[in-house]
Amino acid sequence: MSKQVTLEEIQNFEGKYPKQLWYLFLVEMWERFCFYGMRGVLAIFMVDQLMLSEKDANLKYGAIQAFVYAFTFVGGIFADKILGFKRSLTFGALLMILGNGLIAIDPHQFFYFGIALTIIGTGFFKPNISSMVGDLYKEGDPRRDAGFGIFYSGINVGALLGGALCVWLGKEHSWNLAFLAAAIVMLVGISIFAATKKHLGPIGNSPIAHLPKPTKIRREVLVYVGALLSIPLIFIMVNNTHYTDLFMYTIGPLALSYFIYQLVREQESKVRQQLMAALALILFSILFFAIFEQAGGSLALFANSNLNTNLLFFHIDPNVVNNGANSLFVIIFSPILGLLWLTLAKKKLEPNTVIKFGLGFLFLGLGYYLFFGTRFFADASGKTSLGVFTLAYLAVTIGELCLSPIGLSMITKLSPRHLGGMMMGLWFLASAYGQYVAGLLGAGMSSPEEKASLMDKLMTYTAGYQQLAWYSLAAGLLIIVSAPLIKRLMHGVN
Repeated sequence: MSKQVTLEEIQNFEGKYPKQLWYLFLVEMWERFCFYGMRGVLAIFMVDQLMLSEKDANLKYGAIQAFVYAFTFVGGIFADKILGFKRSLTFGALLMILGNGLIAIDPHQFFYFGIALTIIGTGFFKPNISSMVGDLYKEGDPRRDAGFGIFYSGINVGALLGGALCVWLGKEHSWNLAFLAAAIVMLVGISIFAATKKHLGPIGNSPIAHLPKPTKIRREVLVYVGALLSIPLIFIMVNNTHYTDLFMYTIGPLALSYFIYQLVREQESKVRQQLMAALALILFSILFFAIFEQAGGSLALFANSNLNTNLLFFHIDPNVVNNGANSLFVIIFSPILGLLWLTLAKKKLEPNTVIKFGLGFLFLGLGYYLFFGTRFFADASGKTSLGVFTLAYLAVTIGELCLSPIGLSMITKLSPRHLGGMMMGLWFLASAYGQYVAGLLGAGMSSPEEKASLMDKLMTYTAGYQQLAWYSLAAGLLIIVSAPLIKRLMHGVN
C-alpha cells in the first residue's frame, strides 16, 4: 500500500499550480456541465413540455436557483462538522446523477422529484470542492488567486459545453437525452474524483474520523437520511413559489445567526475580525450577483426582442451571445488575469482582495453603462447593436473575474479550517440572495405595457441598466474607500 501524500508535500509544489488543482478542475468542469446543462433547459422545458406560463416558469426557475445556492450553506455545515469535503462531494454527486437520471427516464412524471434531488446534491457538492482548492495552498501563498482563476475557468468550460449541448439535445432530439447527458457527465466527474482523490492526502477527510467507528457511521447515516427526508419539503417549495419569499426571509437570518454564534464562540480576536471582514465582502457580493445575474432574466428578454443579428462578419442569434459570451470570455481571460496577478505580485504591485472587489464593481458598472449605451445605436424600429451588447459582456466578465474567483479564494484565506465549509456555504448563500434580488430587479425593468413598441421596451430596459450601473459604481467606490478599515480586520491576509 502506497504512503499517503502529506499536506506539506501538496502545498510545497513547484511551479504555478499544484497537480491536484487539475484533478479538481476536471471534476468541477463536469459538475458544472451537469448543472448549467440542466439550468439551460429548465425554463424552456417548463414552458414547452409542462405547459406552464412564462411567468410561472420564471418564478419556478428563480425558486430553483435560489434553493440550489441556499442549500450550499447547509451542505457546507455538514461537511465541516461530520462528513468532510470528500464524502460530502461524493454524496452530492450521486444525488445529482440520480436526480437527472430520474428526469431522463420520464421528464414529465419525475421532473420535480429529480429537481429536488439535484438541489440537495448541488448543496453538498458545490461549496466543498472550492474549499479543497483553497487547502492546496499555504497561508500567504501569492499563487492562490491564480489557482482559483484557473479553477474558475473550468467552471465556465463546463457551463459553455453543458448549456449548448443540453439545449440542442432537448430542442432538436429529446428532453430525455438532455437530462441523460447531464447525468452521464456527472458520472464522469465523480469517476475522475474517485480515481484521483488519493492525491489529495488529508485534504477533505472527515473531521470525526478520530471517533469510534460506530459513532462515526451513525452520525454520517443521520446526515444522509436527513438529506433524503428533506426531498418532500423541497418538492413542495419548488411547486409553490409563494414559499420562496418565506424561505428567503427565513434562511438568511438563520444563517446569519449561526455565523454570529460561531463568531462569539471563536476564542482568537484575530480570527473573529477576519470572519467579520469576510462577512462584509460577502454582503457586498449580494449586490454584485443581483446585478450580474440579469443575464437569465431581463437581458435574455432584451436580447430576444431588441438586438439585431449582426456580430462582426457573422449572423448569430442574440440569445446565443447572451447565454454564451460570459462563459467564453471567462475561459479566454481567466488565465490571463491570473497570470497578471502573479506578475504584479512579483513586483509587489498586486492590488489586495478588497481593491479587487472594488474593481469588480467598477467593471460591472462599465458593462451596464454599455448596456445602457445600446439605446444610442438603435434604428427606428427599436433594434440595436449586438456588437455593443457583446462588448458590454466583456466588461461585465472582467468585473466577475475580479470578484468571483477572488471571492472564493478570500473565503478560504479568512476562514479557520474548522469553519471553511460554513463560510463557503455563506458565500454561495449570498449568490442565492443575488438570484432572488435579480428576479425582483428584472421584474421591475422588464414589465412595460403589454402593447409597448420595441422602442418603448428599449428605453425601459436601458433606463434600468443605467440605474444598475450607478449602483455598481457607487458600491465599487464605497469598497475602495473602505479598503483600509477592512484590510485591518483581515490582519495581513491579501
